[in-house]
Amino acid sequence: MNYVFFGSPDFAAVILEKLISAGFVPAAVVCNPDRPVGRKKVLTAPPVKQLITNGKWQIEIFQPEALSSLISRLSSLKPDFFVVAAYSKIIPKEILAIPRLGTIGVHPSLLPKYRGATPIQSAILNGDAETGVTLYLTDEKVDHGPILENRKWKIGNSTYEQLHDALAKLAGELLVETLPKFLKGKI
Repeated sequence: MNYVFFGSPDFAAVILEKLISAGFVPAAVVCNPDRPVGRKKVLTAPPVKQLITNGKWQIEIFQPEALSSLISRLSSLKPDFFVVAAYSKIIPKEILAIPRLGTIGVHPSLLPKYRGATPIQSAILNGDAETGVTLYLTDEKVDHGPILENRKWKIGNSTYEQLHDALAKLAGELLVETLPKFLKGKI
């Protein structure tokens, strides 16, 4: 299994950690560049990069401002698939076409409900009783494509932080369960 993981924030780092713990180590990760954070503007790596650099893995890290600069490098890795979780940039069609099996998107809602950047907040604000995570084959539209698998989660009295963390863990577990079936062509 040869794949590249795209993601930057804590949500993505939790998912990536679950994948790596299950033996699904990516060939490379793509995350946002380090950015100044806080009042003192301390240059800080995104959580996905921190996870990789603090770990014992030899995983390439790409932090492009423009994804188009990675086309030849990603192609040379000959990935079977990409996993995209909370990556803040729209991935161009030329990059989505690189992996032979496609790109699996991870979204913290039961798609097509709450496409976009604030699905967890939207579920809470709308008083939904449940939400969940969805794995889907991405296309050039935002949070769009054929659904591979999803899993429901009861919201209850969860705060945003609690729901965020629960959905990240659930997404990682769902990927670990789903990837073997996906690779065997059973999904």
